[in-house]
Amino acid sequence: MARARDRIEDFKDAVHRTALSLEYDEAKVAAVLASFIMHKPRQRTSFTKAALKTLESIEALEQFLIKHKKDYVDLHRTTEQERDSIEHEVTIFIKACKEQIDILKTSINDEESTSKGWLGTKGNHSNADTIAHKHGVVLILSERLHSVTSQFDQLRAIRFQEAINRAIPRRKLKQVAASNSVDNINTNNIGLKESDNFELREPDEGKTDPVRVQQQLLDDETRALQVELNGLLDAVQETETKMVEMSALNHLMSTHVLQQAQQIELLYEQAVEATKNVELGNKELSQAIQRNSSSRTFLLLFLFVLTFSILFLDWYN
Repeated sequence: MARARDRIEDFKDAVHRTALSLEYDEAKVAAVLASFIMHKPRQRTSFTKAALKTLESIEALEQFLIKHKKDYVDLHRTTEQERDSIEHEVTIFIKACKEQIDILKTSINDEESTSKGWLGTKGNHSNADTIAHKHGVVLILSERLHSVTSQFDQLRAIRFQEAINRAIPRRKLKQVAASNSVDNINTNNIGLKESDNFELREPDEGKTDPVRVQQQLLDDETRALQVELNGLLDAVQETETKMVEMSALNHLMSTHVLQQAQQIELLYEQAVEATKNVELGNKELSQAIQRNSSSRTFLLLFLFVLTFSILFLDWYN
């Protein structure tokens, strides 16, 4: 068996001679020879650049969540305002990533609408494969964003549960304090009635106690206002708890909407596959019709030749 011969140098010499015949100077020849070793990177399309930028944004969001996870969950590390600012920044991140994914989907739909041929059929299979690949890229980005948002949902659920747990015992304590204050007011009213009766019995001593009665009335009004304010505070705490629960439900609803978007993408892929199957079925039907017509022509030709042969044999006999 003959050994393989290295012809790289011969190839370089041939390239050098061809470049000189095309009136290339030494710099251009050196650039051509260097291109055989150092290949130029392929130029990325605008869709690829936008997809990579979206992926970088999602990774930055994930790193931000990992960095501020303890600060967001632990009550003793940060204040409520700082936790609200972290939540606001994460919401802005998620909204920006969703907008980028929507822009990618819009570009795919525009490209798909322009690539369709006559009667809505796809003209180029390579372009159809590229569009399917882009749909897969968008689906992967949506799933990655959904995984990051689910992590943030878990952190928000922990915070909301802590807020609810803090609000319930506080409300119970305030209700107990309000009931105690009401009891004190009732006892004070009873004491006032007894003092009035005592003043009616001893009018001489009652003349020296008007200041004490006014002070007692002011104390009663203060306690009544305190009870009313406690009731208002309980109502505010209850409204705050309901708002927190509504915010959690709103975020969960947005998560379910994203899941439905992924399911819609899956249904779209299945519809594309079904369309391809229909196109293949139409091709098979057209081929079957052609075979049927050709077999019919062959049968007629065979009958004609057979009839002519029988007539020829009868005439020959």
